[in-house]
Amino acid sequence: MRVTKREHACMILDEEGQQLVIDPGNQTGAVVARGLVAIVITHEHPDHWDVPHLEALRAAHPSARIFAPAGVAAAAEGFDITVVEAGERVTAGPFRLRFFGGTHAEIHRTIPSVDNLGVLVNERFYYPGDSYATPDVPVAVLATPAGAPWLKIGEVMDFVVDVAPRATFAVHDAPLSPMGLGMAHARIEGAVHHGGGEHHRLEPGDSIEV
Repeated sequence: MRVTKREHACMILDEEGQQLVIDPGNQTGAVVARGLVAIVITHEHPDHWDVPHLEALRAAHPSARIFAPAGVAAAAEGFDITVVEAGERVTAGPFRLRFFGGTHAEIHRTIPSVDNLGVLVNERFYYPGDSYATPDVPVAVLATPAGAPWLKIGEVMDFVVDVAPRATFAVHDAPLSPMGLGMAHARIEGAVHHGGGEHHRLEPGDSIEV
């Protein structure tokens, strides 16, 4: 399976000639998919999904299913969303999906929380969305949030140490300056090295094999 990093929080997964798109939001450029079988949206914030991306992807691939928590289904009016919950397992083409967590990481106590689901794909690749929800199985590659209003880098490091993946790369990085992103890479790298793993400094368009 190949994972291609796109801008901010978006990724495209390829397996057996089919594709899965995760979190195509308003910080992501146009997403061109081939053989798209499913879209996963981790939560309702616009940097993780928006109407133009969903309309374009569904127009090109009308049979592609959209999996998301209930908050997204409520926000994405007019789209056919398959609502999923933490603990649920679904299959789309060659992709086996498991969902974890349930709630977005706290930004501030005055800001209401929203639904958020981490997704494990084919028991190898994991992305937590905007959370530190930890899967209960070993992970080969972890897409690690690097910059956000809810994020503290020490907590990210604890999360990486707890997951103990064989490899990491940074996502959710649009808010960071080049200096800030370099610092985040270094801290994530140190955390994954703690468990004997490797950090990959992917740019949008770069891929990693899982």
